[in-house]
Amino acid sequence: MTVNFSNIGVIGAGAMGRGIAQIAAQAGSQVFLLDSFAGAASRGRDALLAQWQKMADKGKLDAAQREALSARVHAVESLQALAGCDLVIEAVIEDLEVKRKLFLELESVVAPTATLVTNTSSLSVTAIAAALAHPGRVAGFHFFNPVPLMKVVEVVAGFKTDPEVCRQLAGYAAQMGHTAVQAKDTPGFIVNHAGRGYGTEALRIVGEGVADFATIDRILKDQAGFRLGPFELLDLTALDVSHPVMESIYRQYYEEPRYRPSVITAQRLTAGALGRKTGEGFYRYVDGVMQQTPEPPVPVVDTTPAVWVSPRAARRPELLRLVHELGAQLESGATPSSAALILVAPLGFDVTTVAAVERLDATRTLGIDLMVDDAATKRRVLATNPATRRDMRDAAHALFARDGKAVSVIRDSGGFVTQRVIGSIVNIAADMCQQQVCSPADLEVAVRLGLGYPQGPLAMGDLYGPTNVLEVLFNLQTVYGDPRYRPSPWLRRRGALGLSLTHEEE
Repeated sequence: MTVNFSNIGVIGAGAMGRGIAQIAAQAGSQVFLLDSFAGAASRGRDALLAQWQKMADKGKLDAAQREALSARVHAVESLQALAGCDLVIEAVIEDLEVKRKLFLELESVVAPTATLVTNTSSLSVTAIAAALAHPGRVAGFHFFNPVPLMKVVEVVAGFKTDPEVCRQLAGYAAQMGHTAVQAKDTPGFIVNHAGRGYGTEALRIVGEGVADFATIDRILKDQAGFRLGPFELLDLTALDVSHPVMESIYRQYYEEPRYRPSVITAQRLTAGALGRKTGEGFYRYVDGVMQQTPEPPVPVVDTTPAVWVSPRAARRPELLRLVHELGAQLESGATPSSAALILVAPLGFDVTTVAAVERLDATRTLGIDLMVDDAATKRRVLATNPATRRDMRDAAHALFARDGKAVSVIRDSGGFVTQRVIGSIVNIAADMCQQQVCSPADLEVAVRLGLGYPQGPLAMGDLYGPTNVLEVLFNLQTVYGDPRYRPSPWLRRRGALGLSLTHEEE
C-alpha cells in the first residue's frame, strides 16, 4: 500500500512527537525526527527502537519487521534536513508565537506542495497559519497521548485550509490505524471542547462543599458509568496540562460561562500538586499507587421510620417499589405523618427548594437522585438540606444500603452530582453541533475514543431523555441563576419535538 505521505518530518521528540513518529513509521513513511534540544532527537529514536524491540519480544513483530521500522526513523539536527518532506508535523510547546515562528521558518525550507500541520490541542490553526504565504496548506492534526493507543485524531481546517489537505490527512490517519474526525477551527476543537462539562462542573460541585473529591469520583463512576472520576482524570492528565487548557478555551470563547475554570485547580497548580507525576494531586500516590480514602460506614439504626414519597418525585413508581423491597413501611396519605421520613426526587432542583415549594418539614426531608434507573447503577445518592436531622439522614442511609448497594450522602445541590455533570456534558455537546464545530457523528466518535465516556454525549442525552436533561438545566438555572446552565437551542428544539439529539436538519 502506498501511503499518502512518504516522507514526513516530526518536530518535537517528546512523548507526543515520538508517538506520532511511531505510528507514521508503522504506516510505511520515512520519518525525520527533529528537536531543538541537542541530542533529544537521537534519544527519541532510541526510545522508538526500544519500543519496537519490546513488541518483537512479545511476538507482535518479527525481526524483519523490527529492522524495517528502525530503518524508517532518522534523527536529524536542523530544519534544512526536512526539505524533502511532503508532510511536516509540529509537536512543540503550546505557545502561539513559538509555533508561528517555526512555521514561518518551515515555509522557507520545504517545497511549496508540502503540507504543514500542527498538533496543537487548543490554539487557533488560523492564527498559526496567518502570516504564511501559503496558509491553505496548513491544518491541525491533533493526536492524543499515548498516540499509539488513543485511536482518534482531529483534522482541523483553518480559515484558509484547502479541503484537499484535510482529505489527505484523514486518509493518512486511517493508514496509521487511527480514526479521523473533522473539526472547525474553534477553541478546543472537538475533544477538549466536549470535555469541558465533566471536570469544570465537578470542580464547581466540590467548590460548593457538596461532597469531597473521592465521593464525586465514586458517584460518577458507579452511578453514570464513567471509567475514571473527574479528579482521577485530572490527576492522570496533570494540572500543568489540563488547567491551562481550561483557561485557554474559556478566554478564547470570550469568557463563556459554560467553560468557566475553577480557582481550585489554579491554586493546586501554583502549589505544584499536579497529580500522579508529582505524587500528590487530588489524591496522594505512593510508588505510583493512588491512596484511596475509605467510604463512611453505613449507620446502625435501631428503628426505620415510615417513609412518605412526594407525589412529584421522578420515577415515583420505581421509588415506591424500591422502598417497599427494602422493607420500609410506606405511607400513602396526601401528606406525611409527623414522624415519617420524607423523600423527594427532583430533577435539577435542590432539596431545599422542593421542601419549600411542597411545604414539607425540611428537618425530615432528603432527596434521592433517580435520573438514572436504580437497576442500572451501582450506587445510590441521597442529599440532605441544611435543616435535615441527623437521625433522618442516618435512617435514609441505612435503608437504601440494606441490599448491599453503595450509598453516598451529599449536601444539598441542585441536580445532585450526576444530573449536573451529565446535563453540562450533553448541553455543551449539543451546542457544539449548533455551532457546527463538527458533525454529530464525528462528535460521538471523538468523545468515545478521545475521552472514554460510556457513551457519546448525544447518545447520553438520548439515553436519559432530552426532556429530562432540559428539565435539569432549566431548574439548575433557576437554583443558581447562572447562565452556564442555559440550554442550547439544539437541545431545546430536539427535546421539544421528541427528536434524537443526533438528528440533523435536511
